[in-house]
Amino acid sequence: MSGYRDADGIGPGGGAAGAGEHGAGAWRRLSPRTLVVHCGWLGAPLGSLALTALATGGRITAGAWFTLGAIAAAFAVVTVAALIRWARTDFRVTGESLDVRSGLFTRRLRSVPLHRVRTVDLTASPLHRLLGVTVLRAGTAGSRDGGGELALDALPVAEGERLRVELLARAATGAGAEDPVLARISWRWLRYAPLTFWVVGGVFVAGGSAYRVLHEIGIEPWKLGFVRRAFAEFGNGMLWLTVPAALLAVIALGSVGAVVLYVENWWNYRLEWADAGSLRVHRGLLTTRSVTVERARLRGVVLCEPLLLRAGGGATVRAVAGGLGNKEENRKRSGLLPPAPRREAVRVAGGTLQSAFPDAALAHHPGVALTPHPRVALRRRRVRGLLFAVAPGTALLAGLGAAFTPVLLHAAWIYAVLATPVALWLARDAYRNLGHGIAGRHLIVRSGTFSRDTVALRREAVAAWTFTTSPFTRRAGLVTLTAAVAAGEEGYRIPDLAEGAAPGFAASAAPGILEEFLISPRRDGSTAST
Repeated sequence: MSGYRDADGIGPGGGAAGAGEHGAGAWRRLSPRTLVVHCGWLGAPLGSLALTALATGGRITAGAWFTLGAIAAAFAVVTVAALIRWARTDFRVTGESLDVRSGLFTRRLRSVPLHRVRTVDLTASPLHRLLGVTVLRAGTAGSRDGGGELALDALPVAEGERLRVELLARAATGAGAEDPVLARISWRWLRYAPLTFWVVGGVFVAGGSAYRVLHEIGIEPWKLGFVRRAFAEFGNGMLWLTVPAALLAVIALGSVGAVVLYVENWWNYRLEWADAGSLRVHRGLLTTRSVTVERARLRGVVLCEPLLLRAGGGATVRAVAGGLGNKEENRKRSGLLPPAPRREAVRVAGGTLQSAFPDAALAHHPGVALTPHPRVALRRRRVRGLLFAVAPGTALLAGLGAAFTPVLLHAAWIYAVLATPVALWLARDAYRNLGHGIAGRHLIVRSGTFSRDTVALRREAVAAWTFTTSPFTRRAGLVTLTAAVAAGEEGYRIPDLAEGAAPGFAASAAPGILEEFLISPRRDGSTAST
């Protein structure tokens, strides 16, 4: 079990020598280049000062000089702290554990048994790559909130690769795939990059970030001459032309940004079985990332089909695995395939499971059929769409029209007329996407409309079931069933099952959890608790 203990009496501290010099189990030290990495934060404040000087024609105000002095003082403090941290941090890999000791006044030794290491993540930012170092993060059982994760920043790249092999040496063995490489990047997939909702939203997020940076350095964008002229020309033009042109410009900028991010995130992408016991994902252009997941900790996969990507015939694949960190880190590390053709996604999902992945439509998967959900679930989605999407917008426009201008009254009924069929169509799509079933060793769950997700989960990975109802679902005879898993999102929901069918399905999908709570009929026709 991982934990902290006082390091007094653990022996003399190791120097900078590596394992190759002192043999297995020798204490090793981080690269001294980590001191430069810790100073990378200087880029933002120094860049802000440079922009301020540029905007003011080279005049540095007293406040800017004060800021520069504060940066210099902070630089000195951070440099000394980093030097102490580097000098007082070392690690070793023994035959049984990974040990990391640190601390100046209170020395602590953290020891993690190798058999608890679930994933190894090597990440290198542009600064790390420039210095030839990488950050190693070892995810362990219990690292959902970062408490069980060990991070070493920064290691030489070659040593990081060697350490990864050492940490995963105890991975479960088994038959590997005939072809260890499951997928490589194909730049024909770039056409799927713009098919995300962030094509529009990302432009506004980037614009807001730029505005905040300019505002903080004393520049008001709205007062710049070319910005004021642009807005004046926009307002004086014909809105039926300028508004669509502006939307097209936003979509074009968002598409370019999406393609750039796609290239940055998935450059040199490769998904492969590193050996019989571990799955590895390598990707990244400026910031490289190499995530290795122990095969025994793969609990399943998720085939994700966001609405726009699904319309374009694409999908992505994510892993359901333990030891990937908290929810934020899990989103970063669990990606197995970038937006790609759906057929490729199904193939990669099956290669990861090392068994045929049930198609999301399941019409192409013989012997497997999703159980449809009651029709009342469709009614619930229609009501929610009308109540939470159509009614609020209509009421807001109508209220503003009554208070200010009749034009908004017309906008209210136009919005209602246009939004109602859209809401009903989305409700119908969400209902058609509902389904659950069992395919051999896997529990299959499908739901969602803005992102239709098909989860193939190992049945033995289900640790518990949660039955959730509300006054509305109880009246409709529905229940939401959640499978608790010590991996991925920790819980996978099956919404709006028939109340009478949910317990039986849960007992069939994961035997041994609910049987004692179920009621079975006796031979004489009465019932008895089992």
